[in-house]
Amino acid sequence: MSEPQKEMSFLGHLEELRWHLVRSVAAVFIIAIVLFVFRETIYNNFIIAHTHSDFITYKFFCKAFASLGMESSFCNIQIPSKLQALSLTQQLMSSLWVSLILGVILAFPYLLWEMWRFVAPGLHPTERKKSRGFLFVASFLFFVGIAFSYYVIMPMSVSFFYGFQIADNIVNNFTLDSYISLFTNTMLGISLVFELPVLIYFLTRLGLVTPSFLKKYRKHSLVLVLLLSAIITPPDVASQVIVSIPILILYEISIHISSFVIKRQRKNAK
Repeated sequence: MSEPQKEMSFLGHLEELRWHLVRSVAAVFIIAIVLFVFRETIYNNFIIAHTHSDFITYKFFCKAFASLGMESSFCNIQIPSKLQALSLTQQLMSSLWVSLILGVILAFPYLLWEMWRFVAPGLHPTERKKSRGFLFVASFLFFVGIAFSYYVIMPMSVSFFYGFQIADNIVNNFTLDSYISLFTNTMLGISLVFELPVLIYFLTRLGLVTPSFLKKYRKHSLVLVLLLSAIITPPDVASQVIVSIPILILYEISIHISSFVIKRQRKNAK
């Protein structure tokens, strides 16, 4: 009798998980459809805004570096606003893909909420109450990462790649596909990097990471951060410093979060 009950309980969990996934996918697709309907406005004012020389970040960096007495290429940006579509379906597929990615980004808090709703029944009331803050923190860090990648990483990358030239008879005529690939990879990649404190929190809870471990490898992490900054930014010191500072701050915050978790675990064990 116990086996059928276990089987039904397992099937019940699968059914519940299925509906959480259905609602999550539905939310993403509804947002994606709305974005696709307004694709022209979204592309002109958001997606390809970095190809406009008057983009807000270019003006800000120009004034910031000038105030420090430093020369900056952001003051003399010449970016052709034309992108090439080299296949019949490229513009359509690009619109669909970008709408879907932006749908995931905008629906991220709801996706977390659905995940929490599935996990919450298995938690103790105190754990369930405390875990609600996870939704806010994870969503906040995610959108901070989105903003950082959009207003810092993307402008740096676009200005560098458009300005990089190895010979006078080679012209930079970039395709829509390559631009969209850079845009989506940057947005999603940086936003996930900003989830580092959340990741460290759960790794500490599982006993896989400790504050002493993070402190011991702080210098190694600094090297990795600088390497990561060198990969995702143009090869100049100013850009690498701008990118590496927030990541290093997140790493230090993660150390304090790990210490907090360890202290709480020791307190509860007494």
